[in-house]
This record gives sequence, C-alpha cells and structure tokens, in this order.
Amino acid sequence: MSERKSIMLRIDSRKLKALEKWAADELRSTNAQIEYILEEALRKSGRYRGTLSENPEGEDSEVSTD
Repeated sequence: MSERKSIMLRIDSRKLKALEKWAADELRSTNAQIEYILEEALRKSGRYRGTLSENPEGEDSEVSTD
C-alpha cells in the first residue's frame, strides 16, 4: 500500500457543511468523502489509474504522464 500523506485544506464553512452532509449520507467520514471525490475527478480526467488500495502495475506513482 502506498504511503499516506497529510495536507492542510482550507475550505469555507458552507462547502465544509455540504461535504459533511454528503459524507454522512454516504456513510463515510468527511476525509474519506474528500478522497473519494478527488479519486473520481482524477480518474475521469485520465490522470489516475486504479483505486487507493490497489496498484496494478506495482509502481510507486499512479499518475499518468501521457
């Protein structure tokens, strides 16, 4: 499994409340919901392959450099 990193995220209170509500509706933590949204956006843009828990090609990075 790849190393997890911590980052500081600044977000306005309205967006945070909306994220918290969405996360609760999906039975996820707010952090897990943010990771889910980011993963989906990265996959849709073609900049990420696989899932957070798998690395199909055994690479350290799953970022597409095409």
